[in-house]
Amino acid sequence: MDREVQFIGQSGAFLDAVERASRAAPMRRPVLVIGERGTGKELIAERLHRLSTRWQEPLVTMNCAALPETLIEAELFGHEAGAFTGATRARSGRFEEADKGTLFLDELGTLSMGAQERLLRAVEYGEVTRIGASKPIRVDVRIVAATNENLPKLAEQGRFRADLLDRLSFEVITLPPLRVREGDVAVLADYFGRRMAAELHWDAWPGFAPPVQKAMDEYLWPGNVRELRNVVERAVYRWDDWTTPVGHVQFDPFESPWKPAQSPRADAPAAEGTSAPHSPAVPVADLDGIDDLRAAVDSHERAIIEHHLARNRFNQRQTAKALGLTYDQLRHCMKKHGLMEKP
Repeated sequence: MDREVQFIGQSGAFLDAVERASRAAPMRRPVLVIGERGTGKELIAERLHRLSTRWQEPLVTMNCAALPETLIEAELFGHEAGAFTGATRARSGRFEEADKGTLFLDELGTLSMGAQERLLRAVEYGEVTRIGASKPIRVDVRIVAATNENLPKLAEQGRFRADLLDRLSFEVITLPPLRVREGDVAVLADYFGRRMAAELHWDAWPGFAPPVQKAMDEYLWPGNVRELRNVVERAVYRWDDWTTPVGHVQFDPFESPWKPAQSPRADAPAAEGTSAPHSPAVPVADLDGIDDLRAAVDSHERAIIEHHLARNRFNQRQTAKALGLTYDQLRHCMKKHGLMEKP
């Protein structure tokens, strides 16, 4: 398996999901892969194919959300010449292309009810009929489908066929989000960081500074592994000195002191008055363990100043503006917290 499809992680929840995929791979039955965006559903689908007896046959992928509803059935099942406007010649569908192999249907929950009905017949009888044709075609296809939707709930609401869900759910592999994969953030960040450093031709990999690693460990990662990869690679390529640990990370690439202000209409539902300057969200520590309020406030204040200094590339005037302080006030705070020696 090449480096783009490696499974990186050590948490029990993650390893359990990978093990379940490995056990299901040799089976001819359909498999549903459930997970949030960026959790690696495509990688699990590829693992299911590569470890199956069909590994030498095609692995055909179709994103059900990428096509308009009017074209999905033609893409899946093919069409004959003249079947509809623009169909100048016959075309095989994804089922025929995947014959003897695996068909990966991503974003399954977006399929129209009509496409679901035809898909049900294909799964049940192993036959597909091109649009405009009168005779079905036999196909031998193993279905792997993925979604981030709650399919049982959609079935209860009548938005997904319950009988199709029954056919596709021989095995259901639910991938854990990154925020519950204990210890995996550090492992993945180091992996992506080393790879980016090699791409930049660094002589060595310095790792991440402790505050950066702590920030990554405490972040909730709504975009999961895909988001982590972007954050790490962006932090590494922006870092100029490969001899020192990477000391700054930016989770939101759109965050900037110069980003356009929201329009008045977008701000209308907000509370009256102007909002205070945005400060980074700092996870609340164990409040029972705080005995010295002044020390806790000072520590929080220092963390905010350090964050904004790094975000503004240590430009003190821009940092003061971002924090709603005067230049002298910022200088006083920096001196108070021993930050004057910072670059």
